[in-house]
Amino acid sequence: MAEKKTVKKETKTTAKAPKAVHSALSRDALQSKLTDLKKEAMNLRFQHAAGQLPKSHVIRKNRREIARVKTALGASN
Repeated sequence: MAEKKTVKKETKTTAKAPKAVHSALSRDALQSKLTDLKKEAMNLRFQHAAGQLPKSHVIRKNRREIARVKTALGASN
């Protein structure tokens, strides 16, 4: 019998970071991260509207990451 080999796919993780990472960033770094995430959200919305977004769950992950950054910004006040 032939042995089955398991091949691990490399997956691109987007916006998954532990809470400690956000709290360790400076306020300016969080602001720039928030700006980048909002730009990415806009691009994802355009792709979704045009029917060019194969993985729509990325939109939800992006929204949640924006919420995490906003929460970290609020906690740093």
